Parts: sequence; C-alpha cells; structure tokens
Amino acid sequence: MKYINDHLEEFFIIPLMFLMSIIIFLQVIMRYAFQNSLVWSEELARYLFVWLVYFAVSYTARREKHIRIDAAINIYPKKSRPYIEILSEIIVLAFSVFIAVTAVTVFHKITWSGQLSPAMRIPMQFVYAAPLIGFVLTAIRQIQCILRRIKALKNHEEVAKA
Repeated sequence: MKYINDHLEEFFIIPLMFLMSIIIFLQVIMRYAFQNSLVWSEELARYLFVWLVYFAVSYTARREKHIRIDAAINIYPKKSRPYIEILSEIIVLAFSVFIAVTAVTVFHKITWSGQLSPAMRIPMQFVYAAPLIGFVLTAIRQIQCILRRIKALKNHEEVAKA
C-alpha cells in the first residue's frame, strides 16, 4: 500500500505522457512525410493531455508543490505560520472537494446525454471522468498533507514533504 500511496500518480502520468508523445510524433511523421494525417491522433492526444493534467494536480498536491505565495505566509509571525499553512491546505481541500462534487454532476449529465467524441466515437464520459478522479485524488492528498502538518505541529517539528 505504501508503494501505491507514494507512486499512484506517476503510474498514470508516465504512460500518459509517453503515449501522448508517441501519438503526436506519429501525427507529425504522417503529416510531413506522407502528406496524410491520422484523423484520431489529435483528439486522442488532447484527451490524454486532459487526463495528464488532472493526475498532475494530484501529484503536485502530494508533493506539496502546488502554487502558493510564500510572501503571504512570511508576513505572519513564525509561531503562527504552521497554522496559516494548515488553513491554506484546508482551503485547497475545500476547492478540491467543490470541483470533485461539480465534476460528478457534469459526469452524470454527459453520461446521460450519451455524447460521443467526434473522431474516435468514444463515450465522452471517459474524458469527463478526469476532473472527477483527479480532484478526488487531490482531496485525498490534501487530507494527507493536513494530517502530516497537524502531526508535525503536535510534535514541534518541521513538516516532512511527501
């Protein structure tokens, strides 16, 4: 379980990036060497990129590398900074839960509509599942981060990054 917890996002990010690169490379070769393009390649590369982005959001949350403004935290006294950082992580968690709940609604609407992708004719719910899964994972990673920060605060130590 520890291995899965430590590498879940990479398990998806690496193959997605590899596949996306191969597909785009094939499209370039087909277009410039054979003057013929693959109808499905750009669409598939776009959908792989969408999935890649949402797994990357979770990955950055796990690594605590998401965008933040350190100057805003540094204006507070050193004693209160850990509490401010926990508060900021709670705000990111709330945002993640909001997006995940909204994504459930969108996912159900797309599933109900039966919409298919234009070129590959795959059900669009597979594409719209990306924000749902990505932000559920992000919420889980935020909870882990908050718990890690609270534990470090109780033990009077620096937060160990995942």
